[in-house]
Amino acid sequence: MHELERHRIILSAVQSRQVAGVGELAELTGASEATIRRDISALAGQKQLRRVRGGAEATSLPSPYGQIGAPSLVASETLHRREKRLIARAAVELCGENDSVIVNGGTTTFQMVHHLTTLRLQVMTNSFQIAEHLVKHSNCTVLVPAGAIYREQGLIISPFEADGIAHFAAQRMFMGCRAISSLGIAEADPLIVQSEQRLMRQADELVVLADSSKFRMRSSMIVAPLSRVTTIVTDDGIEDGAAQMIEAAGVRLVVADGTRLSEEEVASAA
Repeated sequence: MHELERHRIILSAVQSRQVAGVGELAELTGASEATIRRDISALAGQKQLRRVRGGAEATSLPSPYGQIGAPSLVASETLHRREKRLIARAAVELCGENDSVIVNGGTTTFQMVHHLTTLRLQVMTNSFQIAEHLVKHSNCTVLVPAGAIYREQGLIISPFEADGIAHFAAQRMFMGCRAISSLGIAEADPLIVQSEQRLMRQADELVVLADSSKFRMRSSMIVAPLSRVTTIVTDDGIEDGAAQMIEAAGVRLVVADGTRLSEEEVASAA
């Protein structure tokens, strides 16, 4: 990865979290911790962030409008790329021609768009990027709710009920999440929780796309209990305990086939 691209990812991650550790930034960029420390020193010298013990912090507080407490797309898109592509492909296989679906914004759900181009669906999405891609590259009918665009996450969110969501009925909703536990599906920000719960009310089935790392993460904002979830699509890195938890809750577990990426997809996911 080029130095300028690393710097862009580091600044995005630090701004979205206020503080980010060297190890976390190394995972985001695929660089060594020594390289990240040099990058932090360089960016601190340019006064774009501040060095702190073990990482970096933002030089200013985020604006109260247009920011939500969730990782930016830039900060999230480099994590678990291969797994996200496999999961997204398996999720699209649950769709049928002329279905009505909701696709919530996120880096895993975004990977669905490449496979949705072969179908003709009615798609409601609160993702600016997903909507734009489907309009340009598919025959799907695309609907978006009314609301403000949160640039860092690419989400369209409104605090008001009259945002158009209630007028759409879907067979299933596809969504990502911040974490999964026995308590349910969790997210990082109350505005995201509110938006997702409003979308969920319009779908008969709820399909959660989550790479296996999400079963090891925690977040305090519960979107829905496991009993609301129909299907969870994950990768073959899921641990036995997590799989047993999902199956005990009566949720269908789909493990994406790790052998199905083409050589070209594997190379681009690396």
